[in-house]
Amino acid sequence: MQARPIIAVVGATATGKSALALDLAERLGGEIIGADASQLYVGMDIGTAKVALTQRRGIPHHQIDVLDIAQDASVAAYQGAARADIEAISRRGAVPILAGGSGLYVRAALDHLEIPPTDPQLRARLMEEAEHVGTPALLARLQALDPSAANAIEPRNTRRIVRALEVIELTGRPFSATMPTREFVQPTLMVGLRLNRPSLDGRIAVRTADMWSQGLLSEVEELEARGLSGTRTASRALGYAQALEQLAGRISEQEAIEATTQATRRLVRRQESWFRADPRIHWLDASRQDLADEVAALWQRARSGAGMED
Repeated sequence: MQARPIIAVVGATATGKSALALDLAERLGGEIIGADASQLYVGMDIGTAKVALTQRRGIPHHQIDVLDIAQDASVAAYQGAARADIEAISRRGAVPILAGGSGLYVRAALDHLEIPPTDPQLRARLMEEAEHVGTPALLARLQALDPSAANAIEPRNTRRIVRALEVIELTGRPFSATMPTREFVQPTLMVGLRLNRPSLDGRIAVRTADMWSQGLLSEVEELEARGLSGTRTASRALGYAQALEQLAGRISEQEAIEATTQATRRLVRRQESWFRADPRIHWLDASRQDLADEVAALWQRARSGAGMED
C-alpha cells in the first residue's frame, strides 16, 4: 500500500483546528503533528491551548512538548523532525495529520523549502543595530537589497527583517530566493478553517479570559522559576509576555487580558493574510457541524486521484 495523502488543517487561532484534527484522526486512523511554534515548549500549556493528555483520545501527538523554554524554536529543526514524523506515521499505515496556525512551520513541513544558514553572532549584531537605529532603517536597507523580501515582511517584524539581512550577508543571494514554492513534497490535502470576524473575535475574547481563569498566571509563575523572562523566544509568546508584565506589577490582570486579546486579534489578521494567499487550501466554515465528514470525503477523493487506493 502506498503512503496515504497527508491532511493539513490550517487557519487562524481559535477556529477549531485541534478538535477537527482529533475527529479526523479517530475516523481515518491518523496521528497528529503539531504546527504551532509555541506548543513545542514543555510547560506552556494553558496559554497555547494545548490539547491536554487526557483529551487526546489515545491518539499520538508529535511536535508538542519537545523543547525546553530556554531553547529557541527553529524552523530548520522543526522541518527535519516533522518530516521524519510524517514518514514514520506513513510507514505505520496511519494518516499523518498536520494541524496548526504557524504558517511558516506548515510550509516547512509540507513544501519544497530551502532553510538558509544562520550565524548567531551576525544576527546578534544586526539585532543590536536595530535597537540603535530602529527597525525602519533596517527595513529600508532590505528594501534596497531585496525589494521582494521587504514587501513580503510585516514592517514591524524586526526579527524577520534581521533574518532576511542575515541570509543576504551570509549567502550573497536575495532572501526572497530562499522562500518556499507552493509545491508539496508529497500528496497533501490542505483544508483551512475560517469564521466571520465577529464570531472569531468573540471566541478570542472568551478564550483569553478562560486562560486566566484556568490558571495561566500560576503556569507562568512556574515557568518564571525556570527562567522564562530571560528566554529569547518563549517569553514573547502571546499571553506569556502579558502575564509576565502582570507578575512584575506593571499592569493589572484586566489589562493583561485585554492586551492579550488585542494582540491575538492582530495575530489572527496576519494568519488570515498568510493562509489566504495559498490557492491550494480548501476553505471551510469552522461553524459547520459536519466538518469531519466533509474533510474525510475530500481526503478520499484526493487519495483516489493520486492513485493511492489500497
